[in-house]
Amino acid sequence: MRESSAISPDGEALLNFKTAIVGSDGILLHWRQEDPDPCGWKGVKCDAQTKRVIYLSLSQHKLSGSISPDIGKLKHLRVLALYNNNFYGSIPSELGNCTELRAIYLQGNYLSGPIPAEFGDLSELQYLDVSSNSLSGSIPSSLGKLSKLLIFNVSTNFLVGQIPSEGSLIKFTENSFVGNRGLCGKQITVTCKDEHGGTSVESQHPNLEDPGGKKKSSSARLLISALATVGALLLVALMCFWGCFLYKKFGKTDTKGLAIDGIGGASIVMFHGDLPYSSKDVIKKLETLNDEHIIGSGGFGTVYKLAMDDGNVFALKRIMKTNEGLDRFFERELEILGSIKHRYLVNLRGYCNSPSSKLLIYDFLPGGSLDEALHDRSEQLDWDARLNIIMGAAKGLAYLHHDCSPRIIHRDIKSSNILLDGNMEARVSDFGLAKLLEDEESHITTIVAGTFGYLAPEYMLSGRATEKTDVYSFGVLVLEVLSGKRPTDASFIEKGLNIVGWLNFLVAENRPREIVDQHCEGVQTESLDTLLDVAKQCVSSSPEERPTMHRVVQVLEAVVNTPCPSDFYDSSSD
Repeated sequence: MRESSAISPDGEALLNFKTAIVGSDGILLHWRQEDPDPCGWKGVKCDAQTKRVIYLSLSQHKLSGSISPDIGKLKHLRVLALYNNNFYGSIPSELGNCTELRAIYLQGNYLSGPIPAEFGDLSELQYLDVSSNSLSGSIPSSLGKLSKLLIFNVSTNFLVGQIPSEGSLIKFTENSFVGNRGLCGKQITVTCKDEHGGTSVESQHPNLEDPGGKKKSSSARLLISALATVGALLLVALMCFWGCFLYKKFGKTDTKGLAIDGIGGASIVMFHGDLPYSSKDVIKKLETLNDEHIIGSGGFGTVYKLAMDDGNVFALKRIMKTNEGLDRFFERELEILGSIKHRYLVNLRGYCNSPSSKLLIYDFLPGGSLDEALHDRSEQLDWDARLNIIMGAAKGLAYLHHDCSPRIIHRDIKSSNILLDGNMEARVSDFGLAKLLEDEESHITTIVAGTFGYLAPEYMLSGRATEKTDVYSFGVLVLEVLSGKRPTDASFIEKGLNIVGWLNFLVAENRPREIVDQHCEGVQTESLDTLLDVAKQCVSSSPEERPTMHRVVQVLEAVVNTPCPSDFYDSSSD
């Protein structure tokens, strides 16, 4: 616990909440102990008169770590929105102390353990969404006391037992519970064993509707239900080794800046003359970096903007050292990565070997990430820009798989790892880093994804990455670019799906073109159909049915170079 100072009690509780966070995109950097209250902090809203915290909204900020029990000290909290992050561990029962809560949004994380029975004490609660986690146990009967509950969603978890039918939970339909294979009860028309002594019998699902409001056919309903259940079962593998890796390897992310590292004694390694500065010049600049220079943060480390005196700008990725005995392996692998040069890959210029971390020096790309371009900017990407970005990402990944020596499996293809230059050309970043951070004891490479949804089913089960697991992730990326939605967008999650499940549903309904972003201008039917064919084969549940990246590039080049692209056939050959 922190010693109290000028900060208010609510501010103290939030600082303890921050302490439990081990990674983020920088949203919490300006939460400061010296502030009199937290009302000016990002993601926090206070009552104007009392200065008590009433809103905590930090969704989609790549927050990883546990949710501190101190959050239960926010006695006047009305809305808690932490959805689509990377939280793991249990939901703190102390939230039951926040009796003014109207809404709890925790969906799309890696939370495990039971739903706290204390939630039944939240008499003002109207919205409760804990879907798409790894929660277990039964649904507490105390939740039936929540008479004001309007929305309730526990789908895509590992919940078991009878759904309470007493009180307010009886009014919710199967959409609130889909993807929990062990549940039974009236709401989902599944007979519980202890009611009649027989085996559970699942009925048809006549009321399940798609996000557009149209009823599914019987076969599509069964397909979606199966996909949701399988997705939930696969998610636990990712959560288990992902959470353990973060605790073991990184601990709490230090956000005080590089100056505290003690750069003295560090050495600069430059690859092939790519960094035209002396070690002294680079180290001098490194010593000046602090929180103000942070431009990003992810599973592999914090990223800083490094501006040299001559005007050249680089991106510096800080990776905490994992094991002193691995230094030679680490440096050998970095030498390999530094030798890889390609138009559609982010260039690694060199690195600084500091006492406590590795500082990788990359080209700085002013266009930011594809994730930002798709989801965080008001200006929408048009069709030609999206097609060009998909093409660049495909060529970069194909080079890693087929042409560079040694061949590289990326392991973490996602929109935040596709960077854009000043001309909106795509470059694949962070290739090879997953192997560098491999657990030397288990030899299982851990992928830290901003959200689940990119990873191939067989990879989440086995932990073994192949070129075909990269191909699956690329297929998800194509769907994300086409739709403008993240793989676990709220519109999918509320139906117990992800973007692949939504595509499969649209295909079953013979209307796959409806996945395209309605705000995208200049959509061309021929190229859209070809991209959909590419995506469908890339996200096949069978790795053998997925194309190679060389084949993907061939088809995409046909889209760009001919008005009527050829069919996507014979994808397994190359």
